[in-house]
Amino acid sequence: MAKRFLLTNDDGIYARGLLALYQELSRHAECLIVAPEVEQSAVGHAITIARPLMVRKARKNGSFLGYAVLGTPADCVKIGLGELAGGPVDLVVSGINRGANVGINVLYSGTVSAATEAAILGVPSFAISLDTHQDADYSAAARFAGKMAAFLLDSPMPNVALNVNVPAVPEEEIRGIVVERQGRARLMESFDKRVDPRDNIYYWLAGETEIPSLEENDTDAAALKRGMITITPIHHDLTRHDLLDGLRSRVKEQF
Repeated sequence: MAKRFLLTNDDGIYARGLLALYQELSRHAECLIVAPEVEQSAVGHAITIARPLMVRKARKNGSFLGYAVLGTPADCVKIGLGELAGGPVDLVVSGINRGANVGINVLYSGTVSAATEAAILGVPSFAISLDTHQDADYSAAARFAGKMAAFLLDSPMPNVALNVNVPAVPEEEIRGIVVERQGRARLMESFDKRVDPRDNIYYWLAGETEIPSLEENDTDAAALKRGMITITPIHHDLTRHDLLDGLRSRVKEQF
């Protein structure tokens, strides 16, 4: 029986990275796109509850492309698996994102949150991002996505999502593939202050992702910077388990 994949992203249903992903993964499985109607970058794991979730059939060059959802990436996975797929899905793939998702920035990422939502729902998943914000060639990242899909079909990891980042270099210059932990790299914010024609002040959030000076080498951002494809297993449990016993004792003493 043919495998069935659900594809999504946070850059919007017409993003080039998603199209490259679809073209590659369609060689491996039956693929259904359920993606945001408009760009939803940096929305994190938000879901829509205060308004209807609008869904329409999107077309490209006159042919059915997939379902465009006026919502977030997590919305897309929820409604895609629950309503639109019409049956079991073997794998959810989110991407190919324009821009890396490493370090603390993973918390903001709609791309990663879509894969995490699939893991919460018990479906194997991975997010894949390309380390550039320019209009790049997604073909190498798409080919690696095909390899990742085959890997997860052979070795499913329910309740865990894999976060994959690919260097934006020629394929022959990629220095290897590593499994690393999430580091502490984060966006160092700056705000571009502007004034509109009616003298109203507004701001654009800007900045670059920076790796802390004391960041260890065995992290996602550090390895990606060295030209490696990085794979990081992630899940939704934010508990600091190592602190539970100590905190219980202190609370018992104080309260």
